Amino acid sequence: MASNARLDHRNPLVFDTHELGRRPGALQRLTRTIDAPADLGIQGVIGVPEGAPVELELRLESVMEGVLVTGTARAQAEGECVRCLEPVGLELEADFQELFTYPDADDRGRVIAEPGDDAEDDEDRFFLEDGLFDLEPLLRDSVVLALPMQPVCQEDCPGLCSECGARLADDPDHHHDAVDIRWAALQGLAGSLEDGEKDEMSGAEAGVDEKQEK
Repeated sequence: MASNARLDHRNPLVFDTHELGRRPGALQRLTRTIDAPADLGIQGVIGVPEGAPVELELRLESVMEGVLVTGTARAQAEGECVRCLEPVGLELEADFQELFTYPDADDRGRVIAEPGDDAEDDEDRFFLEDGLFDLEPLLRDSVVLALPMQPVCQEDCPGLCSECGARLADDPDHHHDAVDIRWAALQGLAGSLEDGEKDEMSGAEAGVDEKQEK
């Protein structure tokens, strides 16, 4: 990705590499706990709640072209079971690795495979800015990849009843008597015939009573 706007060193997801230096092979290990930014996860499905603690373990390694960042993020993710809609919580562990390139990396000997490719490559590259790098884009990508696209409360969750919406895990014997619509129509017709016969019988009985009165 292209160089970012001015980075703020006070941002907890912005890291300073000045202490590491630019000597290839130099290493630095960092740990930091930050508050999760908004929308960290798969929106509308599962993610880390805004403000929840995210533990970061980072390994910074100075290389010829920049700083290779390897790390792990740990947090508690929350979501909703896609089958029964019950709340779901899981321990998230997301690993990541990315090279943050020095702005002058090309001047320091980086080999470009084909003329003209450099501009296209810049779209997929992360850059250092005055020795700082922003971990947030990399963190977001790694968290999305580590989360399930269809979270479930348990692997064999039976979901909800299609008839009434009841949670089937709460009542394994839950069922509805299936009625064939063709038989239902016949039952309705039979009911109508029975009602008609009753009306006729009532009419006949009324006629008999009238004759008896005469």
